[in-house]
Amino acid sequence: MSLALERARSIAHVLIEALPYIQRFRGKTMVIKYGGNAMVEQALKHSFARDVVLMKLVGINPVVVHGGGPQIGQLLGRLGKATEFIQGMRVTDSETMDVVEMVLGGLVNKEIVNLLNRHGGGAVGLTGKDGDLIRARKLLLRRDAPELDAPEIIDLGHVGEVESIDVGVVDMLLRGDFIPVIAPIGVGEDGFSYNINADLVAGKVAEVMQAEKLLLLTNTAGILNAAGKLIPEVDVNGVEELVRQGVIHGGMLPKVQCAVEAVQGGVRSAHIIDGRVEHALMLDLFTDEGVGTLIRRR
Repeated sequence: MSLALERARSIAHVLIEALPYIQRFRGKTMVIKYGGNAMVEQALKHSFARDVVLMKLVGINPVVVHGGGPQIGQLLGRLGKATEFIQGMRVTDSETMDVVEMVLGGLVNKEIVNLLNRHGGGAVGLTGKDGDLIRARKLLLRRDAPELDAPEIIDLGHVGEVESIDVGVVDMLLRGDFIPVIAPIGVGEDGFSYNINADLVAGKVAEVMQAEKLLLLTNTAGILNAAGKLIPEVDVNGVEELVRQGVIHGGMLPKVQCAVEAVQGGVRSAHIIDGRVEHALMLDLFTDEGVGTLIRRR
């Protein structure tokens, strides 16, 4: 058998394996949280864009929600503005919020839109302010300590959480065959802008849209067991047990909690995917093996 024929048969095998998944997911909405290495490394950026455009071309409706913490930090550093973190969250005064809006709603959002469009997708950038998409409220941290008579309430400034989601503008774009790209900035009743964790926004958007899947790109292989081995699939009860045992901890904890809340809220499944792998989205959606960890209902 010639090399050319062998390669052609290999491609045919891949397409045939993908066919039932394409048929199953056609017309369904997939909410993708884009972040980590996949937003930084050039090869991964382009493989992500091709994956999203291919999803759209085969009839799936991708909705992208992105972060941008490192980019915000870099610009603040160039401006000579110090950054303070409390419990992993950036303290955000009014000046810092201006930078956050500039980076998330401008530089990063438009870079992703441009990248998708260069690969043949019709992407449109949004922030939570557009179409009243994300209503926010101020996030207040609670700190308990033995030396305190009462819990300490910490105000992080313009850091928010989701109060409500109105996906009218997202639905309009999907009906127009566009790919929405959402920056996680909301607006409160006080009229101020708030920076919101992108995982949380992606989960809430998926929940309100009753998406088929929530796909969270990360810099890890997925959820690992106590021995450090990948858990390919787990239900909500299993996740809660892993949290109780301390197996899921640190930065993975809020990501997993966001995925669990989305699944409990009606999303069919959530996937924590290794964004360091080229074409991670295609491998997860269109192959039998998948990549990362699938979280499903009980």
